[in-house]
Amino acid sequence: MRDEGSVSYSAAIESAATLDTDRELAEFTQRVEREATRRCCREARRLVVIGDGASWIWNVAQELFPQAMQIVDRFHVKDRLSKLAKSLYGETSEEAKRWAQRRYKQLDEGRWKSLLVAIFRHALHSKAARDCLQYLRRNRQRMRYPEFHAQGLCTSSGVLEAGCKGVIGSRLKRGGMHWTVRGADAIIALRCCKLSGRFEGFWEQRSYRRKVA
Repeated sequence: MRDEGSVSYSAAIESAATLDTDRELAEFTQRVEREATRRCCREARRLVVIGDGASWIWNVAQELFPQAMQIVDRFHVKDRLSKLAKSLYGETSEEAKRWAQRRYKQLDEGRWKSLLVAIFRHALHSKAARDCLQYLRRNRQRMRYPEFHAQGLCTSSGVLEAGCKGVIGSRLKRGGMHWTVRGADAIIALRCCKLSGRFEGFWEQRSYRRKVA
C-alpha cells in the first residue's frame, strides 16, 4: 500500500550505460539521484529498490543506495520460470503449465531448495535451465519473498510498469506519431511534472528563470 499522491515520475530517453573508468555517473543514474534527493530518500528509515534482476540495476542501487534492501520483481521471476517451462515441455503443453505452477508455489513459499532441485534436474540437457539456475542463484538474497511480505514490503514493480504505459506509452505511442529525441524528452518532462503534482511549480520556476535572465 502507498499514500495517495506519493508516486512521482522522472523519465527521459537517455543512457544508463557507463564505464568503470568514467568520472561522471550515467545520465540515468544522475536522474535517479536527483529524484532521490528531492524525495529525501536517504532520510528514510527503510529504503527498498525493486528491479527485474538485471545486473546494471543493482550496480546503480549499490552505488546510490548502499543501505537499501534489494528485491527482484516477483512477476519477472515467474515469467522466467514460465518461459523455462515452455522451453522444456512445449509452448502449449499442459505439463508446462503444471510445472510452472509448482515452481511459482515454491517461489512464493520460499522453498528454495525444492525450486532449485526441480530446475537442476533439467540442467544437463537444457541451456535454458542452466541459465535460469544461474539467474536464481545470483539473485537469491533478493527473492526472500515470505520474509519481505512479512515486513509488509511490495515485491512487484507493477507501479513502475503502469507508469511506463501511462506516462510514456499513452502519450508518445499513438498512431502515426513520429518523434525526435529532443521533442519526446520535452513532452516526457511535462508529463512527469503533471502526473507528479509539480506542473504549476515547473512553470513558476521557468518564469522566474526567464525574469532573472
